Formats: sequence, structure tokens, C-alpha cells
Amino acid sequence: MSDFRYGHASGADWRAAANGCLQQIGTGSGTLGFLYVTDVIAGHYGEILTLLREQTGIAHWVGATGIGVCATGVEYMDQPAVTAMVGDFDADSFRVFSGVTNEKDAAKVALECGGSSPNFAIVHADPQTEHMDKLVAALAKRVESGFLVGGLVSSRGPQAHAADAVIDGGVSGVAFSDSVIVATRLTQGCSPIGPRRVVTGCQRNVLISLDNKPAFDVFLEDIGEKLASDLNRVGGHVFAGLSVPGSDTGDYLARNLVGIDTQSKLIAIGDYLKKGDGLMFCRRDAKTARDDMARMLESIQQGLYSRPKAGVYYSCLGRGEALFGKGKGELKMIQDVFGDIPIVGFFCNGEISHNRLYGYTGVLTLFI
Repeated sequence: MSDFRYGHASGADWRAAANGCLQQIGTGSGTLGFLYVTDVIAGHYGEILTLLREQTGIAHWVGATGIGVCATGVEYMDQPAVTAMVGDFDADSFRVFSGVTNEKDAAKVALECGGSSPNFAIVHADPQTEHMDKLVAALAKRVESGFLVGGLVSSRGPQAHAADAVIDGGVSGVAFSDSVIVATRLTQGCSPIGPRRVVTGCQRNVLISLDNKPAFDVFLEDIGEKLASDLNRVGGHVFAGLSVPGSDTGDYLARNLVGIDTQSKLIAIGDYLKKGDGLMFCRRDAKTARDDMARMLESIQQGLYSRPKAGVYYSCLGRGEALFGKGKGELKMIQDVFGDIPIVGFFCNGEISHNRLYGYTGVLTLFI
């Protein structure tokens, strides 16, 4: 791979944003582009894609629509904005794909890169697609590393993503052979506030008991007296962390608390449960998010053997400036560590890392 080129811009309309982005990208060689647009101009995604293809001469593009998009050191929310990056990958090192709407599609979609097996993939998806968690797991089995990264479209209008054309529904993306070297990490943004518990009673998404004690009693014990005295402060700050089976790094899936019944001592969460699941309550605020982001960046930096050439970043809509503060966001933290390397991405309705669908996370992938 040669050096990457990228651009980002906002404007009065889609054309102004796209042209501003193109001016920064400039001219040069390239074979694959990444294109992210804010949802306020999602209806023009096809026109933006056509414009970038014509002006750059690059045929292959992938990307998605987001309520927010991001690039090196910057975030754009609720305004017409375009971020794009192009790289000069060997033609046989990648393959753009689409049309994955069920597990059968995932099993048969062509992912081979030239004569090589796929090793890794970047994916984008319509959040309204059924059984998304199963689709992610099925696609992950098709790549040798078992790793996917990406995100679900976030849009108040068209749920558009791109794979050489604008797509509505299902999963699309680009698979890479092992000749494309990447490093990827996940930041949860949460911090456990109690010990790991075991689900001993549940029904669908309703938590009945933990460690053979009423779920609500355990919840009050774990969150502490200050939060327990005012449960109105819990929403958006306290989550249920479901332990990932087989993980040796303490990985967990953060899920919303969607209901608390203080009389029956039940707690409803945003996922299905089964007896024997591991669960711990977690807190998310600006400090825990920054601390975990710093930990993730240190971890990925320590594993590098050379300066990264570029990257893609996918973050939850609940993060960004709303969590980190204006001008102090996660893109600035990435820039502080890796400098002005090209990075593009968007704010998602769910994030994909490895073979799972997450929430409230940030997923950074670097091209080495």
C-alpha cells in the first residue's frame, strides 16, 4: 500500500461538502475509497458517491451514513458533512461485497481476494436487518482471523450504506487478504462498579435473581448508596455488562437498563438472558470513557512495529462530544497519540468488533 489520502468538509449543502472533501483528497493513485456522509444529506449519497468516483477515478467504494461522521481530530454532527479516504491497495488484496441479508447469504457471498482467502473485513449494515448478531457471527467465520470491524448505519432518514453502489438493507463491506496488515482494538467506555455476578433467575430479558438473590437487591448493593438514593440518576450512567463467554480479557457487552420494578425486585435489560450468564453492573461517564480510551490507545500503540499509515474509527452515537465534551473528543485523543495520519469513520447505531455486535463502544482499526 502507498500513502493514503483523505478529506473532510461541511458545507451549506451536499455538493459544497463533497467538493470541499475532494479538494483535500487531491490527485494521485488509489484503488479503494471509504465514504461517510451525515444523515442530513443521506438522500444524496448516490450523487456524492458518483461525484467522488468520477473526480478520483477510483471505482471501488464502501461506507455508510451516520448522524455524525468523523475524521482525523474532528467530528461533524447534524450538518451536511462528508469524510472520505482513499488507499492504493493491490487489486488482488481486497474484494467489495454486498447482499448479505441472512445466514445463508453470509455462507455463500464471495469474499475471496484474487486467489487468496479473506483474512479480515470492514462491514457496514442496516440496523433494521433481522438477526444482525447472527449475521455478524456468520460473516466472521468466513474470514481467517475471525475479525470483522464496522458499524450499523445511524440515520433519521434513509438507512444507506455503500459497496460500489448505494445499498438499502443487509450487510455490505470489503474483505481483505492477509497481505493487508491491520491492528484493531475496542474501547468500552465503561467501568465495572460491582463484582461479576451469575444470573440464577431470568425470563427473556428480565433479570429475576443474581447469585440466588433478588436482582434489584444486588443492583442496589453494587451501585452504591449515592446512586441507590436517587434512581433517576441511573439512566444513561449505569449499564448491565454481560460477560463474553471464553474471553480471557474480561470482555463484556454493555446493555441498557430498560426497566426496574422495585416492588417485584426485577430488572429488564436490553438483551436476552439465560441462567449461568455472567453479569456485572457498569458505570459510564466522561472520566471512565477517557480512561478506557487512553488504555485502548496505549494497548494498540504498544503492539505496533511501525507507524500506521491510516485508520478507520467507528464510535457509538452516545459517545462523541456528548460524552467527552466539546473539542475534547475521542478523535482528538487518537490524533494526540498517532498524529495526523488519515482517519475516517462515523457514529454508529451499534458497533462491530471481532464476531460480535456492541453498543457504547469505539472501534479503532489501523492500516500498518
